[in-house]
Amino acid sequence: MNTKSQTSPEKAFKPMNGAAVFLLMVVGLAVSVYLFIGGLGLEWLGITLMTLLFLLMPGFFVVDPNTSRVMIFFGTYKGTVKKNGFFYANPFMGKRKVSLRARNLETQAIKVNDKMGNPIMIGTVVVWKVEDTFKAIFEVEKYEEFIKTQSESAIRQLAGAYSYDNLEDEHATITLRSDAKEVNELLEQEIAARLVIAGIHVIEARITHLAYSSEIAGAMLQRQQATAVVAARQKIVEGAVGMVEMALDELSKKQIVHLDEERKAAMVSNLMVVLCSDKAASPVVNTGTLY
Repeated sequence: MNTKSQTSPEKAFKPMNGAAVFLLMVVGLAVSVYLFIGGLGLEWLGITLMTLLFLLMPGFFVVDPNTSRVMIFFGTYKGTVKKNGFFYANPFMGKRKVSLRARNLETQAIKVNDKMGNPIMIGTVVVWKVEDTFKAIFEVEKYEEFIKTQSESAIRQLAGAYSYDNLEDEHATITLRSDAKEVNELLEQEIAARLVIAGIHVIEARITHLAYSSEIAGAMLQRQQATAVVAARQKIVEGAVGMVEMALDELSKKQIVHLDEERKAAMVSNLMVVLCSDKAASPVVNTGTLY
């Protein structure tokens, strides 16, 4: 997602070649030394030239890969140097360093309420980098703190818009726990929209921690377990009914034994108890007549 504004006031600044200026200063320093000790009666000129050269020395600066320098001259923005190398500019010009590298912001797990009002703990990691140096420096106060605050605000808004899972909101199309890809995309869009004012490009945002808050975690765990048990029991009952039906059909088809309706009901009852029981059945051998 490109968050850079089309009307960004950021502009390029072209400084002088630092190596060429440094060579000229070395020559000037040699000349000043010669004037000072050459016996030509121009010692004052040598001292003046040497002083001037020392005053010009702070104009040198280096731009490392994936870094930039914001050039400010007495409160006026002059441009940004993003080209790597050794340069020289007006020594009275401020040269504020701004990193253009991708950086991680990992938020601590914070307590928020989901759509159903349940307290949950949620934490995220945001991968970002500065794209517009003018906005990062001049549009917001301390852009790194601004990123952290706005990211946490986006997390709270996202968590409040969706349910943790489908236990209470059965008709929810997106939940925080089940739809990680969709939720992460929505989180990235929300954070990017908030950080566009600071000239920040959001590379990625994803949830790294998601759980119920401690005060309800135990109750929710029991509820999830109960739901799982009910679902398992439903499958067991469905399977048991099929097995009983198959047993009665096979007995009737092969004419192994003739059962009236009362005996069929008793057999169904016994089979259902055996098949649906939590514990192993204890068989009883009937050595007498069936009736």
